[in-house]
Amino acid sequence: MNASPLSRTLRPLAVLALLGLAVFPIYWMVVTSTTPSSELFAQRPGLLPDLGQIGIYADVFRTIPVARWLWNSFVVAAGTTVLSILLAILPAYTLSRFRFAGLAVLGFALFATQMLPEAMLVVPLYAIFGKLSLLNSLLGLVLANTAFVVPVITWIIKGAIDGIPLEVEEAARIDGCARIDVVLAIVLPLIAPTLAAAAVIAFFHGWNEYVFAQTLISSEQLRTASVGLASFVGELSTPIHAVMAVGVMYTLPAVVFYLFAQRYVVAGMTAGSVKG
Repeated sequence: MNASPLSRTLRPLAVLALLGLAVFPIYWMVVTSTTPSSELFAQRPGLLPDLGQIGIYADVFRTIPVARWLWNSFVVAAGTTVLSILLAILPAYTLSRFRFAGLAVLGFALFATQMLPEAMLVVPLYAIFGKLSLLNSLLGLVLANTAFVVPVITWIIKGAIDGIPLEVEEAARIDGCARIDVVLAIVLPLIAPTLAAAAVIAFFHGWNEYVFAQTLISSEQLRTASVGLASFVGELSTPIHAVMAVGVMYTLPAVVFYLFAQRYVVAGMTAGSVKG
């Protein structure tokens, strides 16, 4: 059924409107970051960035350790992403393909971990990490974030594995493939879109996490960007446009990673699982 001319006109307009709503916060951050403090509270604020003030970004790098904050956040986010996916693949496959006593309890236990807020676990984690010499360590922060992300990713991957026909695996087993080879060579390529989505979830959690980063890290050299941005609260010596410039630099890497991963999600969704 062909769409009407009105529908063909309204759809692009609706997409543009939604895109504008999504992009506008970032655009307004850029505008604010290039607006001098004396003009931020004017009755008619400027709607376009002042390119003459673009030097604020260079000034921020010279006066604030933004590069180190961003690098620490990237290490934590990347480590959380890789470790979470590696630890979630085999449990997800087990929940999907095996039946054994206690399976329902294991599945419920994974869900139950999401019922506890991070703030309730800060004190016990602090005590445990102290005994393991993981305090004030990016590795400890990666492990803490991974513990929260793995249950969610496990269920996401399990749902994707459930959609793979058993006949595909049985054919590979008949050809002599071991179980682990089936998982690595057949199952994982077929669920590539889900792995990309799981990577986005894990990366965003590691990138945006604040409670553990604030509690488990005390060294300024290991401070993440989320904690660094929060440290501006209550400081009158830091101009608002400088804070907003840091916010822009904190936001863009996450957006770029999402756009990068989205390509693989779309590519995987359009690929067939079985060629014939």
